[in-house]
Amino acid sequence: MARSAVLAGRIISDTLRNLFVVLLMTLVGLLLGFDVKTSFGGYLGAMAITLLLGFSFSWISALIGVSVKNVETAQTAGFIWVFPLVFASSIFVPIATMPDWLQTIAKHSPITATVDTVRALILGGGFQSQLGNALWWALAIVAVFMPWAVHRYRTSAV
Repeated sequence: MARSAVLAGRIISDTLRNLFVVLLMTLVGLLLGFDVKTSFGGYLGAMAITLLLGFSFSWISALIGVSVKNVETAQTAGFIWVFPLVFASSIFVPIATMPDWLQTIAKHSPITATVDTVRALILGGGFQSQLGNALWWALAIVAVFMPWAVHRYRTSAV
């Protein structure tokens, strides 16, 4: 078995699991009456951006996984970094309702860029303003964490 199969398999399985979750959430939303106000292409674009951010975050998780000694530590470390990103974003509340210092963080968050792009794509709004930021964040995260995770795996795997 190729050594790369461990990391690649994990990242691919994470992405496939994310795809399943996104499709399931879409189905549940439609069953509950959510009205998608875009074309099928807009929907596919929203899902692609969502999966791209999930793919990039999988590399952060992979780095954590190959850097810690046990599952409990990996689980805790995997939650600690994503928790502030989610809550300091536009997922739950409009950024304008946040304190000034938190607005600055939320405006420059990869989660905010992705969520705002996906919302605009799904609801039929102007998505171009955040699309570049969402893509930049996802690609920058992959550019930093993929080689770092691979290097860490190579130097720590037996």
